[in-house]
Amino acid sequence: MMERYHILDGSSLIICHSKSLNSSILLLALQIRDLVPESQAYMDLLAFERKLDQTIARKRMEIQEAIKKPIMQKRKLRIYISNTYTPSKPEGEEAEKVSSWELRVEGKLLEESGKQKRKFSSFFKSLVIELDKELYGPDNHLVEWHRMPTTQETDGFQVKRPGDVNVKCTLLLMLDHQPPQYKLDPRLARLLGVHTQTRASIMQALWLYIKNNKLQDSHEKEYINCNRYFRQIFGCHRMRFSEIPMKLAGLLQHPDPIIINHIISVDPTDQKKTACYDIDVEVDDPLKGQMNSFLSSTTNQQEIAALEMKIHETIEYINQLKTERDFMLSFSNNPQEFIQDWLKSQCRDLKLMTDVTGNPEEERRTEFYQAPWVPEAVGRYVYSKVQQRRQELEQVLGIRLT
Repeated sequence: MMERYHILDGSSLIICHSKSLNSSILLLALQIRDLVPESQAYMDLLAFERKLDQTIARKRMEIQEAIKKPIMQKRKLRIYISNTYTPSKPEGEEAEKVSSWELRVEGKLLEESGKQKRKFSSFFKSLVIELDKELYGPDNHLVEWHRMPTTQETDGFQVKRPGDVNVKCTLLLMLDHQPPQYKLDPRLARLLGVHTQTRASIMQALWLYIKNNKLQDSHEKEYINCNRYFRQIFGCHRMRFSEIPMKLAGLLQHPDPIIINHIISVDPTDQKKTACYDIDVEVDDPLKGQMNSFLSSTTNQQEIAALEMKIHETIEYINQLKTERDFMLSFSNNPQEFIQDWLKSQCRDLKLMTDVTGNPEEERRTEFYQAPWVPEAVGRYVYSKVQQRRQELEQVLGIRLT
């Protein structure tokens, strides 16, 4: 939309209202710079604001691309393994009649930051405790925990069994990697220099090997010419790129579990001893949460929008004052010429508003109708009226006049 204001010299001041508020502000600043020299500082501020907006928009896009990928950092998870022993009591006393022990497996992140602390079980996909098979038999020597969709997270695991002798046990901990990680076939792992990684990282390493060794067919780009190592691993001389995921699936295995050997002691002097083990785990980088909060935050945008609306209203008011000033200044400099130009402009506006064509001042004089073009114009007018009347009669009578 555009607004037109007529000013002192008969010309027009046009202010464009576009989606970009800075454009209209910059246009007005250019017009009033001669009147207010200090406005140059404001124009410099507008130029800086445009650069800042471009930088923020670029950074926002970079953040949006970055959070699509997993942002992880390695931390130390400390595992605490301890046990208690309860001896049997003589009959008649209120206590356990059979000696028993209780094993505790707990853990926490070292230097964990943030109010929301992760539960110990959230780091694992499964946990298996294998007890001495000779003491507890083939049916009762395994204690298993596996993550299910309805699993409730816990800070630790407890296992209680009867017994009054030291028990050897083995803990098998399977980490819950997000995204999932896989262990490569030993031959392919040595070739690529990758042991356990995500599927995307394995595919990237495989492509780098193909590219560096120039295994891609120079004529048929969708084919790979296998070298002697690939022939031993994939069992073919040539294969398509689209076949790689299927062939690679047979070479991927679940990662090796973390194995901890422990002895459950029933010696009273060992009851206060706790075994500690540190393992590396991957957790979400806190920076990712800050990125998400930055993108989802609307507080700053609302404040900026309110300030921009206030600036827009101020600019409109300045624009109105400038138009009034130019109007009055033009009248004071040359009243006669101003009135004449003003009447001309008003006459043009009246024609536009009333859709009047021609020149009414000339048409009211008799000399206008004595021009050479008048007879021909009258003939054309009469002919058009006759044709119009003829069409009306044909419609009423339902016949075609010839």
